[in-house]
Amino acid sequence: MSDRRQVLELFEEQKEFLDTTVAQNIERYRKGDAKITVTDEKGNAIPNAEIKVKQLSHEFRFGANLFMLDEMETHEKNEAYKKYFADVFNMATLPFYWSTLEPERGKTRYDKDSPKLYRRPAPDLCMEFCEQHGIEPREHALAYERFFPEWLYDASVDEIKAALEKRYAEIAERYADKIRTIEVTNEMDWGEGRTAFYDEPDYVEWCFKLAEKYFPNNQLVINESTGKAWKDKCRSTAKYYAYTEANMLKGARIDAIGMQYHLFYRAEDEYEKTRTLLNPQSLYKHMDLYTNLGKPLQVTEVTIPAYSWEQEDEEIQAQIIEKLYAIWFSHPSVEQIVYWNLVDGYAYVRDPDPEKIRASQGDMTLGENYYYGGLLRFDLSPKPSYHKIKELTQKVWHTEDSTKTDANGNAAFRGFYGTYELEITVNGETVKKIVDLSKKSDNQIKIVL
Repeated sequence: MSDRRQVLELFEEQKEFLDTTVAQNIERYRKGDAKITVTDEKGNAIPNAEIKVKQLSHEFRFGANLFMLDEMETHEKNEAYKKYFADVFNMATLPFYWSTLEPERGKTRYDKDSPKLYRRPAPDLCMEFCEQHGIEPREHALAYERFFPEWLYDASVDEIKAALEKRYAEIAERYADKIRTIEVTNEMDWGEGRTAFYDEPDYVEWCFKLAEKYFPNNQLVINESTGKAWKDKCRSTAKYYAYTEANMLKGARIDAIGMQYHLFYRAEDEYEKTRTLLNPQSLYKHMDLYTNLGKPLQVTEVTIPAYSWEQEDEEIQAQIIEKLYAIWFSHPSVEQIVYWNLVDGYAYVRDPDPEKIRASQGDMTLGENYYYGGLLRFDLSPKPSYHKIKELTQKVWHTEDSTKTDANGNAAFRGFYGTYELEITVNGETVKKIVDLSKKSDNQIKIVL
């Protein structure tokens, strides 16, 4: 038996937990009861109205990064990328890395027709795609120090703060009313920084308080790496939990907690390195811990390796994704799951030469390409993992039903939270209505015909 098959056995060891707690929590926390009242314009109840219920989308956010939008080497691949993205996801992470959004001081790349940079499509181009397909954009990330521009490397703390405020103001003016989720800081426990500001004790606090000033009506998110979010001792003294809580106590308005989930381990080390990360009860323990902070959780960057395009490896990737998505979806505090790279061969490569990076497309030995962690192969053909996420979100966690009003014009259905089409037929005439079944509502739906 290979280590890859042993990895799946980690889930089999906790089959009872998956079949009971996880399944029951999906039913309890991801579905709600809608009560429908159908009347005429005078308020008279309409009995025996036949109602067909069809879910159109999820309130829960399932996403991926949009970093390869119009970045492929052929028109056909670009169109396939857009199709496969829009067919499955209702959220997209957009690249707001400062180093590539303003590579030269004062020369920004917000506009749709900005000069192209590998894996960094211009925000306006991404926004256009999202608007066309009803996809919610997600910003990543305002103050990610690892990707501050080189022209700030020798700047003073005051100069950096002034430049950051200008950046916040520009982004807020263009996108605050269009992008709800604003990721403020990312990977603060990286190691040595590149600028003088990184080691300042008020870094996180200052960045969030400034974000509150420019994004008062947005959701402000903190984000951290896999090891800090899922592999610590799962105590309130763990670094990520402790520094998040400390900054909240200092007045930083942190609205949601991001937790990356990249399984970046060599194939030969997979079994030993992922035992904790693939343990359902350990994952629940971590989510329960961060729930104590009173904020929703977001699984912000997911990479599950396949390690090759061999059939067995791809099927194992899909099975791992199926289990993990169910675990995260079942926890009441989680509101987003964002897969990272949609396509193999276009992952992050740590190389300062953009032309060399472009030339490396499709080389699965370079950088994060090694993991074969995408949901599509390099030729844009879908892997079993892509089909699995589509199956979960559009079939398994999907509601279609039919009901009929009683003598008082009342009917009901239970379904996954999201947007629905109601097809209401009375005396041979059919009317369609779009309604929402929401976790945040009493779901008393009144239909006037």
